[in-house]
Amino acid sequence: MIPPVRVGIAGLGTVGAGVLKLLHDQADLRAERCGRRIVVSAVSARERNKDRGVDLSTVRWYQDAAALASDPDIDIVVELIGGSDGIARTLCEAAIANGRHVVTANKALIAHHGAELARAAEERGLTLAYEAAVAGGIPVIKGIREGLAANRFASVVGILNGTCNYILSEMRETGREFAEVLAEAQKLGYAEADPSFDIDGVDAAHKLAVLAGLAFNAQVDFADVHIEGIRHVSALDIGFADELGFRIKLLGIARRSDAGLELRVHPSMVRRSSPIASVEGVFNAVIAQGDFVDRVMMVGRGAGAGPTASAVVADLVDIARGCRAPSFGVPAARLSTVPAVPMRSRHGAYYVRLMVVDRPGVIADVAALLRDQSVSLESFLQRGRSPGDAVPVVMTTHETEEAAMTRALQAIGDMDAVLEPPRMIRIEPF
Repeated sequence: MIPPVRVGIAGLGTVGAGVLKLLHDQADLRAERCGRRIVVSAVSARERNKDRGVDLSTVRWYQDAAALASDPDIDIVVELIGGSDGIARTLCEAAIANGRHVVTANKALIAHHGAELARAAEERGLTLAYEAAVAGGIPVIKGIREGLAANRFASVVGILNGTCNYILSEMRETGREFAEVLAEAQKLGYAEADPSFDIDGVDAAHKLAVLAGLAFNAQVDFADVHIEGIRHVSALDIGFADELGFRIKLLGIARRSDAGLELRVHPSMVRRSSPIASVEGVFNAVIAQGDFVDRVMMVGRGAGAGPTASAVVADLVDIARGCRAPSFGVPAARLSTVPAVPMRSRHGAYYVRLMVVDRPGVIADVAALLRDQSVSLESFLQRGRSPGDAVPVVMTTHETEEAAMTRALQAIGDMDAVLEPPRMIRIEPF
């Protein structure tokens, strides 16, 4: 009989406990599918006596996660600790140095250090697998790296953070403001006590950097990703977007052109008829644009114990089967360096909302400042009259360059009749 694959798991939080449960509950199914059993030989976590729903009495326990990497009776180290540096990085480096395959769900680690870890693993004939790092249970890494390997990609776009998608969906459906819906998301467990990584776009940016590196076989510098979150999206903007035929989504966008690689995360308006506009709640979606396959859209649950554990165990099954693929589609030593396209070069349409004093001549002055930057209006909305009071004014533009739009909005914001900073959301043609 083929000997079992022996696994050491570091980190037994929500995802780690989910992996333990899946490995326990479906042991026979996995053995049938890959011809050998996958067994947990060792674990590491802060709390030893916590009930995780699986009997760990016969499993070796390491207080020091890094020590787990040198256990001679482990074939694969599963890193579920999190964080781009510290113990998570130390553990993965030690595991590779000790000849162990590594499976991780750590998007920050892969975004910042994935190329160097992949290079070290490949030099030793090992696997660095990270399916669970992006989009939870959606097999987007294997989809891009293997299922779509025949294609050259023009772009990869996605809803990559379920917390933000839930908040924006609830704001649209209920008309409530951001802060109220965020508080509800925290109570329901969809948002962390400190939600900054989610709502400020950092989590989505980590995932986008990983997807871009994979899709374009490039070594991505995380500092090149433009990041904006959803704190400033208001119920008023969502209502106007609906009136104009749009939905607002936090999108991660990676697009390659002759100028280089665009890498950006920000709130975007997409047409209500677009397939990605219908992805609601905590669901994620990724659209890959290939030269032969055209557009492929993958949708599913992007977080949670079950979906993420499913992705972790899928990587374990691949290793148990003997499946090997370069972590980023090509050997890490051959990853290219692609120049980053600065955000000011973005070319597209824009939504702008102003709060202005309702008096004659204000709109004419706004239009003149836009004209001075060669920004052309496509539509204009003003609801009601309230002479001398504040009223919202909404405009959408034809395609223009971001640098010109920025200059125009700076000048508009300096007008004494404009009572708060202009709100701008980019319109994306999906």
